[in-house]
Amino acid sequence: MSRISSRFAELKSANRAAFVPFITAGDPNSDATLALLERLPAAGADLIELGVPFSDPMADGPVIQASSQRALKSGMTLVKVLDLVRRFRKKDERTPVVLMGYYNPIHKYGTARFAKDAGEAGVDGLITVDLPPEEDEVLRVPAAAHGIDIVRLATPTTDADRLRTVLNGAGGFLYYVSIAGVTGSKTFDGSDVKAALARLKAQSALPCAVGFGIKTSEQAAEIARLADAAVVGSAIVEHIAAGASPDQIAAYCAALAKAVHEARQ
Repeated sequence: MSRISSRFAELKSANRAAFVPFITAGDPNSDATLALLERLPAAGADLIELGVPFSDPMADGPVIQASSQRALKSGMTLVKVLDLVRRFRKKDERTPVVLMGYYNPIHKYGTARFAKDAGEAGVDGLITVDLPPEEDEVLRVPAAAHGIDIVRLATPTTDADRLRTVLNGAGGFLYYVSIAGVTGSKTFDGSDVKAALARLKAQSALPCAVGFGIKTSEQAAEIARLADAAVVGSAIVEHIAAGASPDQIAAYCAALAKAVHEARQ
């Protein structure tokens, strides 16, 4: 089993949802990112979503856009992102790492070379938000050859026909975008999320994670009672932007993780 499958199987047997923090690689610099990565598992992170900075992150709101700009200014590149994962794996072999980003840097790197290097570095999954399912074979095939899942996105506007396309070739877990909009722009409606997840689970056995719009421990717990994972990004990145130390951010994540892990008790 992959690290992602194993982790979700463990959580399912414990009747617990996953806490998935998002941070942008290189924000505010490479050393700070590595220090935080190394603290997140002990803080309760079940999976880690690591953002690959990009100059035009169209799915992201102002908070994560700004984090990409800080990371790029600090000199972060896709090569350095993979090196961060490689260095993280020296201390942690179990926590799944999913890269979230955009296709242009991967295309420039070369998809076959990237898949090989990412697999060797210890990447478990890829969320490439601007590469639609109809066109992601160029990445999905080499990624599969190196044990990397292509995590697909579903949104409030994904109808039944589109969902069949999204699910064809999806791996690891499904990422449900809880709002129609960019990251950090507004909050979700619990009843809408519940209905959407019921529809997704009727069509797929993959675990369902929910992200976008989760800002508080209470909201994270609400999602944990409905979904298999709660993803928190902008709220964490705001703390990084405010100058919080890796220890302070880890403590904040620990509070979110506690809310997620205790939500079903």
